[in-house]
Amino acid sequence: MVLIGGTSNVGKSTIAQKVAEEFGFECLSTDALARHPGRPWRTSDWEVPAHVAEHYGSLTVNELITSVFDHYDRLWPRIEELITACAAEDRGSTGLVLEGSALWPARVARLQVPHTAAVWLTTDDSLVRARVHSAGCYEAATDEERVLMDKFLARTERYQALMIEAIDRLGLARIDAGGGQCAAELAGTVIAAVDTQTSLGR
Repeated sequence: MVLIGGTSNVGKSTIAQKVAEEFGFECLSTDALARHPGRPWRTSDWEVPAHVAEHYGSLTVNELITSVFDHYDRLWPRIEELITACAAEDRGSTGLVLEGSALWPARVARLQVPHTAAVWLTTDDSLVRARVHSAGCYEAATDEERVLMDKFLARTERYQALMIEAIDRLGLARIDAGGGQCAAELAGTVIAAVDTQTSLGR
């Protein structure tokens, strides 16, 4: 089993899919279990629901951080149950790649599940900001839309800073997702980290 954590818009889903393809594993996201208010910007096939706009528009950054941590607190038992059940199954050669921001380092570090490796993707705030601005057409957005994107980014950046602190304090595997590697190369770096952990008997 491979766990891939990281903040929003760092590239977890893309890399997790490539790692899963390489191993011949199933790929899942923690968002599929329960999604926190999603992205607060319009796209060609997505209109921002009123409750999402209210969430980002009415809460301070500190309140947004508290809200997302509360959500992940409630979600963790389901994630842990999924990981434990998957490890206990006779899956033959088919494993699981699970990705998501809900994979908080301290909780993952406490897991007692064999044949499980965990890595976190991090990157410069500027890259996450550029991705969100591009996805939300920031330059063409209204002032109100920009406020929502700015709040999302402030929460995302704060969450990543707290996550990096936890990863480094616990001595866990952290990979720079903004180092100029293409997705295939980055997936290879993740796989190398996974191989190192499994060879050490995790």
